[in-house]
Amino acid sequence: MYGQAQKSGEDHASAGNGPRIGKDLIKATVPFTEVSVRRSWWQVGSTFAMLAAALIGAGLSPWWPLRLLFSLLAAMLMVRAFITYHDYMHRAILVRSRIAWILFRVYSALALTPPRSWKKSHNYHHGHVGQISSSSVGAFPVMTTEMWHKASWATRTSYRIIRHPLTVLTGYITIFFFSITLLPLLKSPARHWDSLLALVGHAALIATLWIFGGFATAFFVVLLPMFIASALGSYLFFAQHSFRRMHILSEEEWTYYRAAMETSSYMRLNKVMQWFTGNIGFHHIHHLNVRIPFYRLPEVMAEIPELQSPVTTTLSPRDIRDCFRCCLWDEDRQRVVTYREASRLAPA
Repeated sequence: MYGQAQKSGEDHASAGNGPRIGKDLIKATVPFTEVSVRRSWWQVGSTFAMLAAALIGAGLSPWWPLRLLFSLLAAMLMVRAFITYHDYMHRAILVRSRIAWILFRVYSALALTPPRSWKKSHNYHHGHVGQISSSSVGAFPVMTTEMWHKASWATRTSYRIIRHPLTVLTGYITIFFFSITLLPLLKSPARHWDSLLALVGHAALIATLWIFGGFATAFFVVLLPMFIASALGSYLFFAQHSFRRMHILSEEEWTYYRAAMETSSYMRLNKVMQWFTGNIGFHHIHHLNVRIPFYRLPEVMAEIPELQSPVTTTLSPRDIRDCFRCCLWDEDRQRVVTYREASRLAPA
């Protein structure tokens, strides 16, 4: 029924009689994929320059409150730096730049984001987001209530651990160290040799800072900012595909358009947080067209009316609570439910 209505709507839009949806809307975003090399380098260069300055301040400041302040600033800049890497890996910016290739390879070797495993899992995420899955390849899994009722105790426990707030909060270890870097290396050492480089590079950086500057230097320059940046980045990723009004799609219903508009949220942030998070809150637009540079996403939303009424989340305590409570998909009710609701809905 929905598929027929969608097709009818697409035909209607194609005839110029209504809002653009489907391929017409994706086509409308194509002009915004045009990239300015100068603007891209300004965004990347200024971000990494400020990050380097913040890390130097965190390492060399003589007063610990000042070191803490620089460390917190570095954490936020790490989030933005990751978004520039994310866009580069999507081939949205600086595609032909040899300097960018070197910069982001060095970054990936120090920040636990090896290109091979990250790109493979993230591309899988874009090709399957919004679908039912009990696996966590490139994303947090989503099970139906029927799957939940039939699952073993071990499967349920694993599922709850993967989606637990503590797993997201400790994303430095659970997601970046283990899932993105260590696990692919253990599964396929030959294919994921760059994961070994990332582990060695990250450990060597911590060890060097610890040996020559003491534990405090390693803590304020790497451990604390990485912990904070990873926690925030992990939550942003989690919340953009786990929210109260999201819609999970069957394989037959799934399209890039519907995945972007129904299973990817727009996270409304103030201008400061929007800048630090590299506009990743405009996530429905990013999923609609991954080639749009992060710095053009607000422009796309401002100029395309069909993208201006997305499902919205925020960083408010209430929305954070709701995101973590949205655990299972109820196919009968066509909405997400909590574990408690799923228990009440259990078949006799």
